[in-house]
Amino acid sequence: MIILLLGFASYRYYIYVTQDIRAQETAAILAAKKETSLVKVTDAQKAVWDSICWTIEGLDQENRPLMVWVTMDENGKVKSGEGSVHEELLANGLSEQQMKELIHKAIPDADKMRLLPGMYNGEYAWQLFYRSQDHYYYQFYRFSNGQSIGGPFTLPNK
Repeated sequence: MIILLLGFASYRYYIYVTQDIRAQETAAILAAKKETSLVKVTDAQKAVWDSICWTIEGLDQENRPLMVWVTMDENGKVKSGEGSVHEELLANGLSEQQMKELIHKAIPDADKMRLLPGMYNGEYAWQLFYRSQDHYYYQFYRFSNGQSIGGPFTLPNK
């Protein structure tokens, strides 16, 4: 009985702790579906650098893969105004797999990579976090062509 109670309490605590992030994700998905041609969501990720941005991957009415960027304010609300929601067909940019291939050629010793779509200085980008020779770095690449647009930014070792 105690184990059951502890399990239930842990579950409720998890729900409580993650409710804000789930509310942001839901708001971003709803904005993306309302303001773009997105009809089916396959993935949603949050990226934070100089702004808070949710990227929603999915399909449009013609079953074409697309990416939608939704910028949020500091309070986790979708920003209003032009440019706060932007869609782009994946065919107009580089996919995650194409970016990984490009990165492996440019940084062959990159280890423990994490690549996610986001924004950098108002541009739609791929955000790369990686380790190389006992240092961790951030690097940004333009979504449209994979060109480096920021970084590498070195994180201190300790």
